[in-house]
Amino acid sequence: MKLSKIASKVRPSQTLSISVRANIKKAQGFDVINFSAGEPDFDTPYNVKEAAIEAINENFTKYTPYEGLLELREAVADTLERRGLTYSPEQIVVSNGSKHALKNAFSAIIDPGDEVIVPAPYWNSYIDIVNMVYGVPVVVETKKENVFKITVEELEEAYTDKTKALIINSPNNPTGVMYTKDELEKIAEFAVEKDIYVISDEVYSCLVYSKKMPHVSIASLGKEIYDRTIVVTGLSKKYSMTGWRVGFSASNAEVAKAIGNIQSNSTSNVNSIAQAAAIEALDNADDVAEEMLKEFQHRRDYIAQRVSDIPLISCMIPKGAFYLFVDVSKLLGREIDGKILETSRDVADVLMDKYNVAVVPSDAFGYSDYIRISFATSMRDIVEGSRRIEKFVKDNF
Repeated sequence: MKLSKIASKVRPSQTLSISVRANIKKAQGFDVINFSAGEPDFDTPYNVKEAAIEAINENFTKYTPYEGLLELREAVADTLERRGLTYSPEQIVVSNGSKHALKNAFSAIIDPGDEVIVPAPYWNSYIDIVNMVYGVPVVVETKKENVFKITVEELEEAYTDKTKALIINSPNNPTGVMYTKDELEKIAEFAVEKDIYVISDEVYSCLVYSKKMPHVSIASLGKEIYDRTIVVTGLSKKYSMTGWRVGFSASNAEVAKAIGNIQSNSTSNVNSIAQAAAIEALDNADDVAEEMLKEFQHRRDYIAQRVSDIPLISCMIPKGAFYLFVDVSKLLGREIDGKILETSRDVADVLMDKYNVAVVPSDAFGYSDYIRISFATSMRDIVEGSRRIEKFVKDNF
């Protein structure tokens, strides 16, 4: 008996694996600073939780339309409208988190052998999701001098007659960089000329730290690119609702119908109670989300400065999301306890094993010589964790 080829290719999420390892050490009594999780440490807003309790008490526990409650899709459409994106409720499908929305989107447009251009550094699940729908991920390693953003020249080089889609993630996980309107306009021209889809992962669009550089969706840049774009987003980051599993896709009517049909025969509707909570979040929790954003900015400013002050490592100040992408290349080639640090994974292992700090090595994101630090954790952990990273460098280098 053999497993399928897809089962043998798909890997467990490396970021989640590192969080599990950190939690095991915590359970053993170690004071572990977990910089690996992409999960806000705030509670879900009180009124959102109350809406869920009310839904339970009112026995709102039956099937809903498989594409999501109309009231919720209307709330999503209103939210997107405020960001310059006009979609009808019929163009929106509510899924079990943005990861599920991505899987649905690729399932709707990819045939076996179709190629998907994936700029690196990338969120680690992109590769596995493309593999699961029998597509072929074509990884393009972006350059530090281009601030880790893909260029049209790189797209032209990666394009073949099998190219079906391109992924854009802005703000980006793991780098925190954002594409400008001018950069997106050039990418949009390329996508329209080549007649390919764009999967626009905008789950971090709620976490942007400068009013001088607001988030721009590529779908907002004209009808031709609008028709070719599938926007994916969700509630996990903005409202600290990671466990509720509510995400969305917005696309042209034909694609949306295909996504809905796929979902109707896989998971059917998202949990009815989570949908009730999601309506409350979108309608009445933006003030709480704004307070969380301010706190994230405070944490970002602190840890970016602390890391920049540590010899031999460096980072950019992220424009969005809640990650630092830290260059550790100057640490490589050195020996610690008889072992040569050859990769960023070796650096991450030492930080975990000797200093009880969990970070994600950049090979999880298709890149070399970096680690990712999530500042979606308490200031106590940020202060102590940055102190331990500084100690690691000063002790050994």
